[in-house]
Amino acid sequence: MGGLKVETGAPTVSEDELIEERSRLTRKAMELMERSGEEVSRGRLASELGISRARIEQVFPEDDDLREAVTAEWFAPKLAVMDEVMASDLPPRRKMYEFFARRFVLLRQNFRDDPVRFRFYVELGESYFEYARSYIDLADHYTCELIAEAQAEGHLKELEINHALSLINQMVICYIQPYLIAMLDERLTEEKLGRIIDTIFDGLSAEDRGAQGVTGLRAAT
Repeated sequence: MGGLKVETGAPTVSEDELIEERSRLTRKAMELMERSGEEVSRGRLASELGISRARIEQVFPEDDDLREAVTAEWFAPKLAVMDEVMASDLPPRRKMYEFFARRFVLLRQNFRDDPVRFRFYVELGESYFEYARSYIDLADHYTCELIAEAQAEGHLKELEINHALSLINQMVICYIQPYLIAMLDERLTEEKLGRIIDTIFDGLSAEDRGAQGVTGLRAAT
């Protein structure tokens, strides 16, 4: 990515001023995207705001830089929630619950506050996935840390961390995928999520308990 830079011939500005301008223009771009229901290019952003293309390109040297900034703005509140939970001294079970529950509550409120806006970003997420990947990877990294803490207390026995990560993500997917939150809405609750987390801690392990032990279906007698 191009990142923040001062191009030749542009007025000299400080790094802090560029960062502040980047944040302001990103929010303006998102407002325009929400009104129009489509992605906004650097050229259109300049035209809509009545400023020069050179000024936009000073802050966003490439179109990818604008997309990256929009993605960062969308994820910022979710990232703050994750960081807050990971910095806490909660016991592993409660910590894992808070890690998923706080993001779920935030996303659900985003949806209920403005369903149209929320669904727009869900649809946009498909084309912005490469920019979101680092945030998804960070969430998985944090979950792996939580798994290690749980295993230190005797839970998730004999599971490899990456395998446990895959299982847990599949078990809580309805609470972290925005499109599923929009689809299921009130059928998802913190109480249900709490029961899922308790089930993970009380029952998930590498032990084969017979679910895969049958050779095939047979008629009940």
